[in-house]
Amino acid sequence: MLSSVVVLLAALSIWSDRRGRWTLVYVFRPLSLLVLIFLAGVAATPETAFYKYEIVAGLAFSLLGDIFMMLRQKKFTAGLASFLAAQLFYVAAFWSGIHRPLLFWPLLPLIFYALLIGFKLIPRSGRMKIPVLIYVSAIIAMAWLAGERYLQLQGGKAFFALAGAILFVVSDSVLAYNRFVRPLRWAQVLILGTYFPAQLLIALSV
Repeated sequence: MLSSVVVLLAALSIWSDRRGRWTLVYVFRPLSLLVLIFLAGVAATPETAFYKYEIVAGLAFSLLGDIFMMLRQKKFTAGLASFLAAQLFYVAAFWSGIHRPLLFWPLLPLIFYALLIGFKLIPRSGRMKIPVLIYVSAIIAMAWLAGERYLQLQGGKAFFALAGAILFVVSDSVLAYNRFVRPLRWAQVLILGTYFPAQLLIALSV
């Protein structure tokens, strides 16, 4: 039921953003994250208490990042810092379930992807070079550890975390390309259309 509510709120948020109905955006977008925080927080059989707390903290910082990013005069640096904190909480959560030595081969395609994106972004990011580089490193680490967690633990929840992590990388890649390289006509729809499912899947991994 809560998942359906999130899907509805996310759809309304994307529609409102596309139509320029900013008052509705200010309602639906943060409300989506609040429901996700509640969804993860009330999980009856969480992976572990630590995992649950880290995911809830990551969602809370994502909410803060959303508040900065959804403003018509975006506070991009503050939003980036908030989402960086969220990624670090997700990193801690995904790492917590890994007990065997890490496999480095899943990292190779992510490194290749990061280099590909980096060659496009870094020369165009001006004074944001270092923050962007740090954030790219954090989200790649998050996706890698989600993959490691799935390879070790298997199961539906670990798969949700991995799928959410991949969608998060896609969402942030479109956002960065749209901001630093070239504006895309349907950028916001692509960004939010992958961002909300990413957060929902990560919340469902608890």
